[in-house]
Amino acid sequence: MKRITLGRTGISIFPLIYGTLPLGPLQAGLSPAEGGQLIRHAFERGITMLDTATMYDTYPHVREGLAGWRGEVTIATKTHAADAATARAHVERGLRELGRERLDIVHLHGARIADPFTERAAVFEELLRLKDEGKIGHVGLSSHYISAIRKAADHPEIEVVHPLINRTGMGILDGSAAEMAAAIAACAAAGTGVYAMKALAGGNLISEARASIGYVMGLAGVHGVAIGMLSPAEVEANILLFEEGRSEEETWQELERRRRRLRIMDQFCTGCGNCAEGCASKALSVVDGKATLDESLCILCGYCAAACPQFIIRVV
Repeated sequence: MKRITLGRTGISIFPLIYGTLPLGPLQAGLSPAEGGQLIRHAFERGITMLDTATMYDTYPHVREGLAGWRGEVTIATKTHAADAATARAHVERGLRELGRERLDIVHLHGARIADPFTERAAVFEELLRLKDEGKIGHVGLSSHYISAIRKAADHPEIEVVHPLINRTGMGILDGSAAEMAAAIAACAAAGTGVYAMKALAGGNLISEARASIGYVMGLAGVHGVAIGMLSPAEVEANILLFEEGRSEEETWQELERRRRRLRIMDQFCTGCGNCAEGCASKALSVVDGKATLDESLCILCGYCAAACPQFIIRVV
């Protein structure tokens, strides 16, 4: 199958990366067994890398998918920690729950952080220490900010970036899709591995999925794209698209008809505002004591669900 080297990491991957966010409690709420079955199917069909995060609560799903697997796999995860001790705890949790001695890639995840090298300096340094200890293979950066991705090109310690990019620029916090594309190209030119997030803007571009994926994969410097998949049919369709550039019209018409949305059970909302604080896209606010959504800004990432103490928000 097609292979691309992820920058100077030397890691060779199939360019379709399994995004595990939709499997877990922030979105579809599949059981670990159900999610693990999908992940294993993807491995067996040739996908070699998956993307997860402490926040996603999908480590049990990933571990199920890995159980007994003897093939190659690259695991990328993220810490949203604001301090060094929490970042270390996130890495230790990942090692423990995934049953690994080393995490291949750990991103400093600063979706709302314009300059993570200043605002999360202690976390960055701790991740580098963990790399020196052999607990992390490569340190990365994931962000919705163009400025952060630009800065990563000047930090050789960052070996992989995971930027938000889609054809409309939806979810980018400080500029346009063209400006993010330029930042991505600069990172790749510096030898940084690049795999994209939110190519479908969290599902908002699902009706134009093939064109939207093609746009991102066609950008200079993009080595791979992480896509969340919830059925074997999605896995098969995406593999065919990435491997051969081919799509079966009937299958894709069905996939592109699907629509996802953010559901807030507002009758139980206490108006605490935690969801609005957790929303990187500024799509949520509290109006008349209730969480209120601006759908034109929402990229369906599910971070608000993680922030809600009442557990009343989900992407469905």
